[in-house]
Amino acid sequence: MDYRSAVHPGSSQSLSRSQEQQSDLKPFEDMVQYLSSYARERPEIAALTCFGIGFILGWKLKPW
Repeated sequence: MDYRSAVHPGSSQSLSRSQEQQSDLKPFEDMVQYLSSYARERPEIAALTCFGIGFILGWKLKPW
């Protein structure tokens, strides 16, 4: 196996592979999917996290 062509940045094979990976990247959708699956697996942690964030925001942004 020739490892030089796989590592060499000028090879057409590595360019096409990196272009495919970049087109498949969807960070916002991936993050939403990860958070929703995490909330399904651990609902108590997700609820406490939301409560904590809401408490801190409410405390810091109170209108009076």
